[in-house]
Amino acid sequence: MEYLNYILFALILLFIVQRFMPTKGVKNISTQELKKELKDKKKQFIDVRTQGEFNGYHIPGFKNIPLHQLSKKTDKLSKDKEVIVICQSGMRSQKASKVLLKSGFTKVTNVKGGVSAWN
Repeated sequence: MEYLNYILFALILLFIVQRFMPTKGVKNISTQELKKELKDKKKQFIDVRTQGEFNGYHIPGFKNIPLHQLSKKTDKLSKDKEVIVICQSGMRSQKASKVLLKSGFTKVTNVKGGVSAWN
């Protein structure tokens, strides 16, 4: 029985570590670095928070595509241009980055800390 507890603990630990590890193929930037990127008109800026969160406050230049709709709306984005993704804290945008990679995007950037870290 104790052996099963170790396996369960190891699986839970692995799950937690994977949630917080950066996704391979995704660049991570800070909100300070984002300020420099916003000037680049060749990049696509996507906010994956809900419509209500976006309407409450958003960073100018970002387009709202909520995470739960992203996989159905990737055709509205260019695979040739870098996509910079933000959410409230960085967790949903990390998931969104994985969705974009699976959809064939190769230049994906996640904003660490999300809108909460914006000042």
